[in-house]
Amino acid sequence: MFRTAVIAGVGLIGGSMALGLRQRGLAGRVIGYDASSDALHEAEALGVIDEARATPGEWLRDADLVVLAAPVKALGPLARELAPFLNPQALVTDVGSVKGGIAAELERLGVRHFVPGHPMAGSERGGVQHASAALLENAVWVLTPTETTPLTALSRVRMLVEQLGAAPVVMPPDAHDTLVATISHLPYLASLALTHMVARDERLSLLAAGGFRDLTRVASGDPRMSRDMVVENRAALREALQRFTRQLEHLAETLDQPEELLEAAVEGKRTRDSLPVVKRSLLPPRFDLVVAIPDRPNQLGIITNALGQAGVNIKDIEVLSVREQGGAVRLGLETPDDVQRAGELLRAQGFETRGRG
Repeated sequence: MFRTAVIAGVGLIGGSMALGLRQRGLAGRVIGYDASSDALHEAEALGVIDEARATPGEWLRDADLVVLAAPVKALGPLARELAPFLNPQALVTDVGSVKGGIAAELERLGVRHFVPGHPMAGSERGGVQHASAALLENAVWVLTPTETTPLTALSRVRMLVEQLGAAPVVMPPDAHDTLVATISHLPYLASLALTHMVARDERLSLLAAGGFRDLTRVASGDPRMSRDMVVENRAALREALQRFTRQLEHLAETLDQPEELLEAAVEGKRTRDSLPVVKRSLLPPRFDLVVAIPDRPNQLGIITNALGQAGVNIKDIEVLSVREQGGAVRLGLETPDDVQRAGELLRAQGFETRGRG
């Protein structure tokens, strides 16, 4: 699709995009641009990029794709650094989790072929050393064109997203920021609140198990980047916090009304089980097999090896719980037949399984 792609910011997401471009043959050459020489050296050593650049210049004129992959707070300054050297016909996109600010900044800079984007993928482990093309596969990738975004540019970025194995969803920038305030930025603040409660009472840490760990996973992300993300979207986040507080107050009232609390619990289960992140309704359907894993070495390896040798493709895997006595994983498979076949194979090896889909 592109002769020369520039990934400006070779961290987790930028590095994953670079790998996706290279592994899927979408770019003839992938150049990494980063202020950190260490990140560039590591990216080259790992084969993530073909060439490294630490300063902007005329070399940017050759790029027909430029991806701004810096943290939210750094996107504006990064765009201002690169804009004077960009080819006017270059396709430009970004991966920031807040869209309103960067959309306005690129419009002000006169970058015509800019399509704001946000891949809903990531990890609490940052850095190019954790980059993987698979990180972006099956991810929902939000594109937020403005009134001045050329339709041809939107079409090309949509095609790029699809070629990287993700599912594009198009909406206005302000709608995106309102939605992620609730489904991404609010959970981060909630996880901080929970971890702070544990930090202030050491007895709580003795009892913190799987459910607490799952709810607070995002608190393990980079503190500065996470801080910048929520501050950048603070107006929408304040509204989300107000709605969340009202929900908590309502649930507190139901503690004296068990039937009403049961109704809330049933609604919560129904909603959670139907979410795209669980059902992947925006993507090709997945069919799940839940496998109980005893607390012995290499159990996960035995499972994946057995299914691999049988030709059963695992499209998604999620650790549901880990305890001293063992745990469970959810395997996302392609067809109901795969679920049945995988269940029979694993039960024959002594594993307990349960299909769902």
